[in-house]
Amino acid sequence: MTSRITLISPAMNRSLRETRFDDDGPLDPSGAARAESVAGSLRPAGRVLVSPTARCRETAAALGLAAVVEPRLAGLDMGRWRGLPLDEVMAREPDAAMSWLTDPDAAPHGGESVRALCERAGRWLETAAEFEGRTLAVVEQEIVRALAVTILDAPGPAFWRLDVPPLTATDLSGRAGRWNLRLGRELGTTAP
Repeated sequence: MTSRITLISPAMNRSLRETRFDDDGPLDPSGAARAESVAGSLRPAGRVLVSPTARCRETAAALGLAAVVEPRLAGLDMGRWRGLPLDEVMAREPDAAMSWLTDPDAAPHGGESVRALCERAGRWLETAAEFEGRTLAVVEQEIVRALAVTILDAPGPAFWRLDVPPLTATDLSGRAGRWNLRLGRELGTTAP
C-alpha cells in the first residue's frame, strides 16, 4: 500500500513576516486573503489534520478544510525565545543562537532541539503511513523541514538549508518505510 501525505505550510502572519519565533499569532489580512483565494484547489483527502498553532488552524479554515488538531504536528518549542525576533536573540545571546543554528542537539532556549523535533516528526510519519487514504495536514514550516530531513536521512544541519515558503504543498508518497518527496508546490497548481 502506498501512503500519500500532502503537507501545507501556513499562510503569512506577523511572525513569518518579521522573522520572529512564533508567538501563536493569527494570520495577517494578506495571508488570510491569499489562503481564501486558493480554497478548493486541494485534492480531497480521507483525513485532514492541522498543527495546533493559530496560523495553521486559521490557514486550514481559510482553505475551507475541516481539520482535526494533531498535537504531534506542533511546531518547534522555542522555550524562552518564543515571540522574539531572531535579530534580537542573535544580539542578546549570540553564542546560544549560533549553537542552536549549528548543532541539531542544542536547545539553549530551554525548548526543543531540532533533532528532537525531527525524531517527533519521524514517529508521526511512521504512524501516518498506516492510514490507507490520502492525508492532508496544515503544518508549520519546521515540521516540513523535519520530515524532509528524516525522509532523506540528511544530517541535522540540513534542516536550516530548506526553505518552505508560505502556502506551499509538500507531497510525500511512500511504502514500506521508503518515502519520496516533492517540495514547494504553490497551492492552486496541479497536484501529482
